[in-house]
Amino acid sequence: MNDERKEHLSTVELIGRLSDEVRRLVKDELHLARLELAEKGRHAGFGAGLFGAAVVAAFLGGAALVATVILLLALVMPAWAAAGIVAGALLVVAAILALVGKNQVRQAAPPMPEETVESVKADIDVVKERARR
Repeated sequence: MNDERKEHLSTVELIGRLSDEVRRLVKDELHLARLELAEKGRHAGFGAGLFGAAVVAAFLGGAALVATVILLLALVMPAWAAAGIVAGALLVVAAILALVGKNQVRQAAPPMPEETVESVKADIDVVKERARR
């Protein structure tokens, strides 16, 4: 379209163009957001896989340390007693961790953001009060 014609566009034509441009802009931004989220998802997936491998390696390292403690105790007592003592200590630690975890989960329930809900209700009450005036 030539420059002379652009200067003489009607308001309806300008609004139509604006609508088309906004629609195209929103579509392009959504496409860009989709691409960005896909890239971040790939990184997050790879990171989660590496984290899982680290957990497995840490578990195996912990198992080796437990075996080391059993072997050290077996130097001063029968091996079966050393293994029993270490197993008992691990079970006590597991029970304590389970109780602490249970209490943490109980504090998180219900998953409703209660303080935010109360705040929103208060905001609605304020808006209603001001609307009455």
